[in-house]
Amino acid sequence: MRICIFLIMLLQAQLPDSVMVAFWNMENFFDPYTDSTRVYNEYTEQGGQHWTKTRFYKKRNNLYKAILSFSKNQPLGILGVCEVENDLVLNALFAQTPLKRFNYRWIHYDGPDRRGIDPAIVYSKDLFQLIYSETVPYRNPLDSTAISRDILYAKFFDYRNDTIHCFVNHWPSKYRGELETVEARNCAARIARNKVDSIVAIVPDAKIILMGDFNDTPESPCIKEVLGAKHLSECGDGDMLVNLFAKSSDLGFEGTLKYQDAWMIFDQIIVSKSLIYSDSLHCNSSDARIVHKGFLLTEDCTYHGEKLNRTYLGPRYLGGFSDHLPVLVPLRYGHK
Repeated sequence: MRICIFLIMLLQAQLPDSVMVAFWNMENFFDPYTDSTRVYNEYTEQGGQHWTKTRFYKKRNNLYKAILSFSKNQPLGILGVCEVENDLVLNALFAQTPLKRFNYRWIHYDGPDRRGIDPAIVYSKDLFQLIYSETVPYRNPLDSTAISRDILYAKFFDYRNDTIHCFVNHWPSKYRGELETVEARNCAARIARNKVDSIVAIVPDAKIILMGDFNDTPESPCIKEVLGAKHLSECGDGDMLVNLFAKSSDLGFEGTLKYQDAWMIFDQIIVSKSLIYSDSLHCNSSDARIVHKGFLLTEDCTYHGEKLNRTYLGPRYLGGFSDHLPVLVPLRYGHK
């Protein structure tokens, strides 16, 4: 018995005081092979984007080096990603690069997106145990023909007796225009909120994280009103979700993507209030950050300042990282 207690204490002593949660839209992280089950095969050697093996491996190497940099060469607890094609690209990134030493595992389901890009969750097996995962389908009652990415849900158990519910989102874009697509994002927000409410109905103090590319800003009605996620200073007693990315002045950088001369925060991490006020695993609302490493940015000669060092600009290959910046927040152990 004494040996067992000693081993448990030793294991707990080796666990970190905090773990990092992050999200990154990886900008069309496709493999270079033709998928006979898909109509869309632009990201292949013969496709319109001329996506060769050389370009694929350059992108893969860019991504792993960036992850090592913003994780400070430590394992991330949970990393949500979107715009990844399949298990092959996740395996190439997390099992065939120096990231493999962190013992990452990932959750991915082939979704309905026309181009074949999906959300995924990557996690450190040394820090979290996967209990359950599923996709939460996008269903729009006002348009039965509408197709969008599923929301990815996973339930984790950490090694200090906490349960975490995690959602990775990639909501419908504004590609067809703001007014034409606003209801699609409202629909995604309702779907996410309904799933959150179903968890809280069973476990009122459940620790929940929603992360993703919401394709809208924290002040948009779909996030602030429909999803009900607000800055902590705006939350009343009845509010449950805290948007850690609601104020750009707190985040160390202006935004996560740039349109012409305007930076916007589309990539966000939202948590349940229970994760803010917990005496065990918790996060501080002031710790959230936009990762803005210099190599992720490049000079903006048209609109001045900086812009994203992306892989493509339309059909033109640039060889960079992504058209979004990563976002992150540490989860801390112990008393606040």
